[in-house]
Amino acid sequence: MSRISVRGFAVASATAVTAVGSVVGVASGSVAQNNDDAEATAAGTTLLADIPMGEQAQVQTASLTHQADVQAIAADASAKKDAEEAARKAAAKTAVDKQEKAKKAAQAAKQREEAKEAASRDAKRESTSFAVQSSYSTGQIQAMARQMVPSGQFQCFSNIVNHESSWNYQAVNPSSGAYGLFQALPAGKYASAGADWRTNPATQIKWGLSYMDNRYGSPCEAWTFWQANHWY
Repeated sequence: MSRISVRGFAVASATAVTAVGSVVGVASGSVAQNNDDAEATAAGTTLLADIPMGEQAQVQTASLTHQADVQAIAADASAKKDAEEAARKAAAKTAVDKQEKAKKAAQAAKQREEAKEAASRDAKRESTSFAVQSSYSTGQIQAMARQMVPSGQFQCFSNIVNHESSWNYQAVNPSSGAYGLFQALPAGKYASAGADWRTNPATQIKWGLSYMDNRYGSPCEAWTFWQANHWY
């Protein structure tokens, strides 16, 4: 049998350690006392050939068990390190994703605000571009509104006007006095959009669009509220 160097048999049985007198360590709670043992301790090496044949298997088993334990501990440490690194990367990605979502939300809000301002500017310009007439048909009033209301909001805008006045810019509620396309109450509210509010549907449209934008954010949001409450 070849002479195989075996180190550190702390996990070997007491019998195996006792049989190999030169093995350094603790056996049944006793510490070796003689000088040869001290030298063995310093060397930290016992030759397998020096161990009785009947106990070599026990020593080899103890050595393999010890090696397996060391490898298992190393594997656990590596797995823990990998898991911690994966968790760190996941947390970092989550933080980046949240920042990106917040950035997109802020950009969307800015775009909505810019669109609202643009719509308001357009409404102000368009409301004064229509020639005043003695009377207006429903089709003419709707044509005005299409030029003043953003295309994506027109249907919602139209839904509200249909329910409030059926596009009659001179409609009056006999019980409350609410007036015009949007049944403003009091009717004088239209004056904030122009002094000709009684005779010019464009002025009423300007006022109604501004009211929906300022109070609800858009005509479609105003329409959503109207559907739930039957007023706006």
